[in-house]
Amino acid sequence: MRFLTCLSLTAIILAPTIAQSQGVGFGYKLRPQFRTQITPLKDGTYEVKPVGGSSAAVTYWCGIGDYAVRTLGVSNSQRIYVSKAYEKGVRTVQFSLTPPPGADTNPGYSLTVNRVGENLSAASAQNYCFDNSIDMGF
Repeated sequence: MRFLTCLSLTAIILAPTIAQSQGVGFGYKLRPQFRTQITPLKDGTYEVKPVGGSSAAVTYWCGIGDYAVRTLGVSNSQRIYVSKAYEKGVRTVQFSLTPPPGADTNPGYSLTVNRVGENLSAASAQNYCFDNSIDMGF
């Protein structure tokens, strides 16, 4: 009886930790939370398209942030700007490393890809790749 009580208490204590984990031993490298396709365009912008069902803003920011840091090698403080807002029919967003001409680049209060000029640092954008509270992987 004492064994079952200890086992039950241990399970109750560990349950929240296990529920929030990304998988034992796998981590981000083998199973990224958000999958995107990045296409460099001729004008120096990058088109991001989600692979799969999620078209949440975090998906796009994760994709461009990870690509900018790991592939382009930009510094963590480099700003990334939305240069062409989300298009519902094609589900793409275009990003640039330079501010779009004439766009308001003041940061907003919520994460969005619907406004040209919206921007994040490369590190902030990449950090959305590690956020597993939106897409639980079910």
